[in-house]
Amino acid sequence: MKHIPWDSYQIFLAVARSGSLSAAADRIGLSSATIGRRMLELERQMECGLFLRSQTGYSLTGGGQALLDHLAGMEAAGREMEIWNAGLCGAIRIRICAGTWCARFLTRNLGELVLPGDRHGIDIGIGEERASLAHRSADIGIRAFEPEETNLAAVRLPEVAYAVYAVSDMPPSHGERWIAVSEEMAVSRYLRYPHDKWPNNLIATVSRAEGLLHSILSGAGVGVLPCFVGDVDPELRRVGEEISELRHRSWLVMNNEDRHRPEIRAVVDRMTALFRRHAALFEGQCRLGEPTLSNVRDMAT
Repeated sequence: MKHIPWDSYQIFLAVARSGSLSAAADRIGLSSATIGRRMLELERQMECGLFLRSQTGYSLTGGGQALLDHLAGMEAAGREMEIWNAGLCGAIRIRICAGTWCARFLTRNLGELVLPGDRHGIDIGIGEERASLAHRSADIGIRAFEPEETNLAAVRLPEVAYAVYAVSDMPPSHGERWIAVSEEMAVSRYLRYPHDKWPNNLIATVSRAEGLLHSILSGAGVGVLPCFVGDVDPELRRVGEEISELRHRSWLVMNNEDRHRPEIRAVVDRMTALFRRHAALFEGQCRLGEPTLSNVRDMAT
């Protein structure tokens, strides 16, 4: 087998963990075409098929899963070395895995998470897929359900509420025009909601959650957002009541073996305090009673 450069494995990890070339491209900054070509070359060099390719994305073959497990173990060993080296030579990095909107919330409150005098910094990774702490791929994650893994510890965070939103001056005639994240990228219940309820009313889809917000702000139609996102935007208003079936609990998770490390404990405590202080916002209690469009209210409830 020919020598395989390490960056080929890094590209493989991005595709394996995101499930598509476009999502991997967002992660690592290469074009989808380049990533696809590099994965074909990696398979040729390894003389093994690594992916099952379909219109919905890339899934791993048995050989691909074996390679992922092997590389994840190497990452874990590298992480342990980083922690050891950081204790000797510099700041420790605490890696947080969060969805688009929680990540935005954290970055907007960054000053409360990293304080002057800290010996640690934080790295915030954004991904809509379930936060995985396997093989130390992250130190802290945010999930919409309590973890079942016995190696994880969890801290309860506020519940998260959802509603339909539109720009304040949207014409009533646009109330039946829905905007959503594309079906293949709709990995959360709120992202699937328009596809399940109003598939014939979708006027546009976007590949990322951020695009959903920008599309709603265009005034072309309505869409579902977490209340802690929609309620803080002065250009948006709720259309109808909270969509109660989408409300869910949320949890901050960490590895059992790491949770007592001082730097992780500090970040966990600060994150917990930050979320709980804004509990009313997450639970949709901050902008109730706004004017609504009756036709869309009937659709959303």
